[in-house]
Order: sequence, then C-alpha cells, then structure tokens
Amino acid sequence: MSGIGFSMHWDGLAIGLIIGYLLGSIPFGLIFTRMSGAGDIRQVGSGATGATNVLRTGKYWAAAATLICDAGKGILAILIARHFDGEEAAVAAALGAVLGHLFPVWLGFKGGKGVATSLGVLLMLYWPVALLSLGTWLVVAVIFRISSLSALAAAVAAPIYMVLFGQEAYAVVTTIIAVLVLIMHRDNIRRLLAGTEPRIGKSK
Repeated sequence: MSGIGFSMHWDGLAIGLIIGYLLGSIPFGLIFTRMSGAGDIRQVGSGATGATNVLRTGKYWAAAATLICDAGKGILAILIARHFDGEEAAVAAALGAVLGHLFPVWLGFKGGKGVATSLGVLLMLYWPVALLSLGTWLVVAVIFRISSLSALAAAVAAPIYMVLFGQEAYAVVTTIIAVLVLIMHRDNIRRLLAGTEPRIGKSK
C-alpha cells in the first residue's frame, strides 16, 4: 500500500490535534485507581498514570481497564477526527492523543508514558504495524523480562515498520511519538544503562 499524501490544511490539523489532546488527556489511571480504593496513582511508584504504574497498586482490574481505555482514547480520537475532517485531522489527532496522555492539562501536565495510547494510535493508522510493534514488545519482554525495554524497542520499531510498508506519512508522526516515548522513559533508560532497571515480576 502506498503512503498517504497530505495537502496541509491547517484548520484540519488544528481540529484533529485539539480532539486528540482532549481525549488523550482523560486520566483513566487516576480514575480507576480511585474507583478501586487504591488512592491517588500519582503517589504510587513512578507517579505516572499509565497501566504499568496502576499495576503496582495490586488492583489488576484497574490496570487492565486503564490499559484498554488508554489505548481506546487514541482509537476514538482518530475515528472522530477522520470522520469529520479526513486523514490529515486523523494524523494530527494521533499526535494529540499521545500529547494529551503525556501532558494532561487537568493534572498539571504530568500523565503517563504513552505506551498504551501509542498502541491504540498505531491500530488506527495502520494495523499491521501495530501488530508488529506488539510482537516486538512481546519478543523483547520474553527475552529480557524488562517492561520498559520492551516498550522502548516497540516505540523505536514502529516508524521503521511504517517505512518498510511504504507508509512514509505515518512514519513521520510515529517517529515523533517514538521520540516522546523515549523522553518519557528517560529515567528508565538511565537505569537500563546502569543495569538497575527491575525485571518483570520484581518490585521497583
């Protein structure tokens, strides 16, 4: 399949970005941890609002619900933007959803690390790449048993897969998203380099 071409209609890009940001900024991790009685997720572990940190509360249903809803808000943002203003708006919504998840205005611009929302975005932009990225996550997780390393590998691989499939326009936005994910995992990267990053199944 050939890549999608864009004519850069700035109004469509702005609409998509706003739709994506508003949906992406819904703090499902905070909502579900409070519903589960686990308190404020920002006071747990890394303080991030994503599913991995929610899992540290021991509330497995809350973590699962956060994972699904964080991915879902990326999916919904693209669906809405694409319906009302086409593919340019959809791509802008993809970036907006990730930005909203990372920097939600409601929480002082401190949210999650973007992994689940990025997966939802990939599913809507080009699902074969989403499956390949998920497969990359699983392979790295099985071999190294380090969740953050798996997330980083999947994020970096996504734009490469987009290029291989000829989806250059989508490769641009997934590259930006990958850079954002890397930045949000900077503490994990330091621990990985120091050999102190915890493995899956062990406490932080």
